[in-house]
Amino acid sequence: MGQLKGIAIRGASRAAMEEVDSVSVSVEAGLAGDRHGDMAARQVTVLSATDWRAVCDELGADLPWTVRRANLLLDGVDIPRVAGGRVGIGQCLLEITGETGPCERMDEQHDGLRRALTPDWRGGRTCRVVSGGEIRVGDPAGIVGI
Repeated sequence: MGQLKGIAIRGASRAAMEEVDSVSVSVEAGLAGDRHGDMAARQVTVLSATDWRAVCDELGADLPWTVRRANLLLDGVDIPRVAGGRVGIGQCLLEITGETGPCERMDEQHDGLRRALTPDWRGGRTCRVVSGGEIRVGDPAGIVGI
């Protein structure tokens, strides 16, 4: 069993990521206060701490995970690289809808970041909320149904 290590939301396009200790998650709105909550296939983005460490090692940089602009950082979880995989976090259940493809804005954050995020889904996963609830940093996280 892994752990939820970080939560970040942003209320508008290009807005700074805001780290929070807890957040309400719903099927209708994704993460409360996050701009992607109404996007059915991309309500929540999830990033693996292992993948992020590999990206930073490749770049030779110690970057905060929020530079990736993902919503949730999971540690100790081998997140599936396939649509349909499910991840449980605290009371919530998320279904992976695809890969979070890194865009050109990543190189605005750090030179070479987009390239480093590209292999093996290291940029994270997009998810839809299957069941909601309140989640907190430190909640248990793991793969469900595999």
